[in-house]
Amino acid sequence: MTGGRGDPGLLDRMVRSSLGWLDEARGFFRLPPNVTTDADPNLTLKPLGELAELTQLIGVLHPRDEIRQAARGLFAFAWNETRDGELFAELIHGEPFATYPVELYGTFAQAGLRHADADALVQTTTRLRGWRVAREDHTRTLNVLNAERRLGLRQHADFASVLALTGLGRLPEPWTLDRKSVYGVTHDVFHLTDWGRNRQRLSPEFAGYLRLWLPSWLDTWLEEEMWDLVGELLAVTACLPAAPFDPVAWQRLATAQAADGSVPEIGAAPSSGDPAEAFLACYHSTLVTAFAATLARIACDEAEAGPVAGDPALVGGRTPCESENAP
Repeated sequence: MTGGRGDPGLLDRMVRSSLGWLDEARGFFRLPPNVTTDADPNLTLKPLGELAELTQLIGVLHPRDEIRQAARGLFAFAWNETRDGELFAELIHGEPFATYPVELYGTFAQAGLRHADADALVQTTTRLRGWRVAREDHTRTLNVLNAERRLGLRQHADFASVLALTGLGRLPEPWTLDRKSVYGVTHDVFHLTDWGRNRQRLSPEFAGYLRLWLPSWLDTWLEEEMWDLVGELLAVTACLPAAPFDPVAWQRLATAQAADGSVPEIGAAPSSGDPAEAFLACYHSTLVTAFAATLARIACDEAEAGPVAGDPALVGGRTPCESENAP
């Protein structure tokens, strides 16, 4: 990996193409009538929530106005699918101990979109004893804590203490990490930095570990053509102070992107011609590509402008985790 400005033109084309494909795929993000009863949330709510999380960020942070506008259109579509938040009131009422409705609602709450009944319910359910039990998936717990912060709730656990139990927090020997473990580390970074919005939360120790081992992990998963994981690793790279730019990895990912803007999760896209199959095989990796390219584009602009004196986001300084500042 190299430092420097990178390739803004390439990155902008990748984001634009990705958002174009996602816009054409809106029909597959639409929620079915049984979304609150027996529909599989992994095939309905999860894709919509991921669309909302990443397009909200792109719609705010990308430096090009036409790209921000395209992302905002997709984010507005996602909010509309929740019936302006009424969906979250129904989900929380039906599953008071489930975390996913609160996590999804937090994505919209961060953008200032609220629903009165959902707010009233979440104020009650997150104070229940059953809500505060320890969860085995510490990375997922970080996301729950962030959702609580976004909703203005007291966090049910200390963020730094939970982070210490995660893959990133333990700084494991890098050769011991399998695909699932690497995904865990990328999401630890995303939850710690609020998806790259607050990179100053990445401590010098974590940044040094990642800077040392990201090139090896990228080489491994590029060889396997795991484009979804490659995209997540490139997004993590863009979160580093004075973020390096890997032109080879970015060109490989750009080559994997089809003419229609889609990026397959692994290898090549399905050849069956089934649009639903193509959506499931490509939607997440296409979102990740747009997200990673946005963060890398921001890093490009920062590299050109030079670091801002005293800005911890650019010099790698540490600021407290959320719960350290909680009242």
